[in-house]
Amino acid sequence: MPKATVLVVEDESIVSKDIQYSLKKLGYEVIGSSATGAKAIELALELKPNIVLMDIMLKGDINGIEASAEIKKSLNIPIIFLTAYADENTLEKAKITEPYAYILKPFKEIDLHTSIEMALYKHGKELEVIKERDFLYNIVENKESNEFIFVKSNSKLIKLYNKDIYFVEALKDYVVINTLNSRYTIHSTMKEIEKKLPDNQFVRVHRSFIIRTDKIAQIEQPNIILENDKRIIPVGGSYKEMLVKKLNLI
Repeated sequence: MPKATVLVVEDESIVSKDIQYSLKKLGYEVIGSSATGAKAIELALELKPNIVLMDIMLKGDINGIEASAEIKKSLNIPIIFLTAYADENTLEKAKITEPYAYILKPFKEIDLHTSIEMALYKHGKELEVIKERDFLYNIVENKESNEFIFVKSNSKLIKLYNKDIYFVEALKDYVVINTLNSRYTIHSTMKEIEKKLPDNQFVRVHRSFIIRTDKIAQIEQPNIILENDKRIIPVGGSYKEMLVKKLNLI
């Protein structure tokens, strides 16, 4: 079995060398290292590692969170954050990039090994799900329709009209698609569901929620109330700007 390749992004030279030593000792291949966010983006796109270990607080104009966001725009690879800071503000910002794990410095080799193996395993399973789902979509005509999507439920493909969807909610490794009277739980990610839903009809308002814009009854900051369903949906701070753009304000 080939060694998993790792890109190390850490601006403290001694810490970076210690991490690389531990990775090699654990059987991983370190294919590159960087001390800045800009170089990390460049190396990730060039080397395409299996996983990235990213320090959050980097010197320079681009921090680890911003570098991770840029990498994820082009590559579907797991990223683990390394940080000596665990304050709520930093964690909230980091969550937006959907990292596979956080490791608090200083850490033990067993913590590093466990986090990497779990991230690689989870990512592998996600790729299997994506492959299976794409295969199922490919057997359905007009899969790119703006009118409906197909979801797999109990080994069956069920057509859901977009106009009937109220909101989508993330629950760990699953997402739940909610209509007025039904719930469909599928093994997927919010990012993948977001790609399938037409962006002129749906908007992501929270890392855990996507809503259909014409189902909004009213907005009482920081929440949205849906019509009929009366469900209260929180609006995440980083999603407010996109929500405002999608609303027909007068």
